[in-house]
Amino acid sequence: MLTSVPVASRPDFGISAVACRADHTRWSAPEVRADYRVVLVRRGRFRRMTAGVRADIDAALAYVGYPGEEESFAHPVGGDLCTAISVTPTLWRSLAGDAAVPAARTVYVDPRLDLAHRRLLAAARSGDVDYAVSEELLALLSTAIGRAVAGPTPLGSASTAPDRRFVAAAREAIAEGHPASDTLFSLAELLGVSPYRLSRAFPRELGVSVTRYRHRVRIGRALDRLEAGEDSLSALAADLGYADQAHLTRTMRQYLGRTPTVLRRLLTRAH
Repeated sequence: MLTSVPVASRPDFGISAVACRADHTRWSAPEVRADYRVVLVRRGRFRRMTAGVRADIDAALAYVGYPGEEESFAHPVGGDLCTAISVTPTLWRSLAGDAAVPAARTVYVDPRLDLAHRRLLAAARSGDVDYAVSEELLALLSTAIGRAVAGPTPLGSASTAPDRRFVAAAREAIAEGHPASDTLFSLAELLGVSPYRLSRAFPRELGVSVTRYRHRVRIGRALDRLEAGEDSLSALAADLGYADQAHLTRTMRQYLGRTPTVLRRLLTRAH
């Protein structure tokens, strides 16, 4: 039995936890997918066959899927739990390039890629899909795709010279609350750069990720409101773009070590 539970989803990507409880040595009927995808094992192992090539997939070996491939699976040693990442052709090309040729259908999961996988799942638990999850996803994909395709890719070809200009433009959009700054992908589109490049530029220019920078701006606004005596934390969370009051509380506790209620008390005490 196969089950798929969405972990995070946006128009450019989908992340799912896929569990298979089957136990069979025979190959499944061939199936064809229409998406680009990277599948990493969290627990268990299975076999995959495409283009007549068999591969044993486990926690140390992920697979990369391409549109139009015919694939079959076998589970000779029990079930498995995987993270399946599906991306649009546009996002794939922004990382792999238009002429990228798949050099491999499997990718070795070294400790770096294993950590990227775990960071992605941790970001998903935070609820911040539009920035934290998006940034961790781009980091994971850049590693996996860089190992799976042949030839030069946009990952290493972009000049860093204009970085300062579009980081400044991104900061302005975030500061002004431009609607495009609601997500990393829409912000990158506004600036005319790839999400991956924008994500990589912030640490180079400012020493922090774009996610952390956006949190800094939003937390500053939250503190302004709390200092002014804001009494509705749910309204505050909604106005600042948090998923809900709990998301606001988790974020402020993470960065400041205190809840909004405690911070409001501390900030208004001197008034």
